[in-house]
Amino acid sequence: MTKLTELRDDAASCTRCDLNRDAARTDGFAGIGSYGVIGDGQSIALVSRDGAIDWWAAPAMDSPPVFAAVLDPADGGCFTLEPTVPYQAKRRYLPGTNVLETTFSTGDGTVRVIDSLNQAANGLLPWAELVRDIRPGDGEVPMRWRVAPGTLFHRVRPWARARDVPLLHAGNLMMAIVAERAGDPQPGLGAFSSEFTARAGQDVLLTLVVADHAPLVVPSAADVRQRREASEQAWREWCQTVPYEGEDRELVLRSALTLKLLTYAPTGAMAAAATTSLPEKIGGERNYDYRYGWIRDTSFVLDSFIRLGLTQEVQGTLAWMLDCISETAPVIHPFYGLRGHVPAAETELRLRGYRDSVPVRGGNRAIDQPQWGCYGDLLECVWLAVDRAGAHLDPASADLLDALGDHVCDIWTEPDCGIWELDERRHNTFSKAGCWVALDRLIRLAERGQVSGRDADRWQAEKKAIRAWIDAHCWSDAKRSYVAHAGSDELDASLLLLARTGFLDGKDPRFTQTIRAIRAELAEGPWLYRFSGAREIEGAFVACSFWLIDALVRNGHGRQARKLWRELVSQVSDLGLLAEEIDPATGAFLGNLPQGLSHLALLNAAALLNEQR
Repeated sequence: MTKLTELRDDAASCTRCDLNRDAARTDGFAGIGSYGVIGDGQSIALVSRDGAIDWWAAPAMDSPPVFAAVLDPADGGCFTLEPTVPYQAKRRYLPGTNVLETTFSTGDGTVRVIDSLNQAANGLLPWAELVRDIRPGDGEVPMRWRVAPGTLFHRVRPWARARDVPLLHAGNLMMAIVAERAGDPQPGLGAFSSEFTARAGQDVLLTLVVADHAPLVVPSAADVRQRREASEQAWREWCQTVPYEGEDRELVLRSALTLKLLTYAPTGAMAAAATTSLPEKIGGERNYDYRYGWIRDTSFVLDSFIRLGLTQEVQGTLAWMLDCISETAPVIHPFYGLRGHVPAAETELRLRGYRDSVPVRGGNRAIDQPQWGCYGDLLECVWLAVDRAGAHLDPASADLLDALGDHVCDIWTEPDCGIWELDERRHNTFSKAGCWVALDRLIRLAERGQVSGRDADRWQAEKKAIRAWIDAHCWSDAKRSYVAHAGSDELDASLLLLARTGFLDGKDPRFTQTIRAIRAELAEGPWLYRFSGAREIEGAFVACSFWLIDALVRNGHGRQARKLWRELVSQVSDLGLLAEEIDPATGAFLGNLPQGLSHLALLNAAALLNEQR
């Protein structure tokens, strides 16, 4: 721990004491890796090591955020809770849960803060309930707290009023503070705050209850505590359904729990991340909204859930995806809203941005990009569900897939924007391979009697043509590797997945050479950049390094894969979390958090390594 410094008492700011390298705030901003995450199946909050809740989009993950100090310490809004004297902090997840415990230690005592987003006994609550259960230890610890909602991305101006309970209003959101032994809440301009002393034997409760477009029934402190404990138990019971018993079990379970957090329970959609606009490079412009369900990621989701035996989650996620696509077919958008809708256009928001990284974005402009790999992702999902989870397709879904197969035959020769959603349309190698996957899986489904296969002869012919085209146009003799797109010598780390898809055999000499070329050009330490030129504009992409483990195993280099695994997992956060990217030089997290694709890639790598034992 570095030397502790006194908190600057600034009511308009979320700057706090310097705890250590990860938690130290720079001009009010905590490190991305300093955050823990909690959730209830509908919303997710980010809690910094210093006790501040700097992000909470409620009542749903894709709602405008109640707290967004992670993007703007002055105006974003936050929920602070910490000692008023210098302290040290350590935290952990309660075993087998997504309930976060932070222990503050001062010169005169200790206190634990248990943070949870509560669920009802029978599932989801009709409101959002953020609870901070404060358990004093030895001695006495003077504490202070402040609840200050933000402007919901500059849509409203919050205001406070004290009635029988402290109430906050932000547009159509109504918020009530349920407090017990937490001091007398004092109203301010759109905020409440107070101080109290934590003493052994006198548990304290702070809860923020939020309803949207609805009356708010304020629960009692006893009801909140009961739900907090029941939610903790519900997480433990869910964790017991994950049968993984391989190496690094706790880390694998943490990734599974994180993915469960990212799953929007009402529909089964999985958000790519919980946040928007955390930058891929500090001060850069690559700041995107990932609070949507990507078709690309869903194939990894299904693979992971099936490997982990989570059949209920498989059903929900597959149904969400097919419902989405049936509404837009034969067009498949790269991603869909968590409720199955096509999201609105991207907008730029008037927030400062994480460490002045602008613009801050709502929505994602990639929604209308052509990405042919999505067709392969979809068919891979369906095939995995049929082949390994025993799914049976309904007639409407079977007809949909038949039609999509014919559409793939029509479009694969056209350029697209590729897996990395770059603006320029090119003949991207991985997209062409995705079309090959789509037709291959359709042929397999036809052989199983799951689709009609009336055009299977066409699918076979086009599948053969795709392979020939890739071999003729997407191999570089100069790089001795498959390349990012036809006619170039640029490399692309997504090509490490060619053996996973079955497009290449893992021992194919061209795959061996592609692995070697990608490591030579895109690696920095154990980490990989996504494509040639990426290191100048962003951090290393976490999922790519776990894809390298997959490639090495399939290439017959299990020992190298295990060595790489040990290097990678040594750099997860202290809570076992991963962001989208990482700075190889410093280990600092970059991009949105937690990133589903990073955790999915970790899970799949762990499962593959475990199978090789």
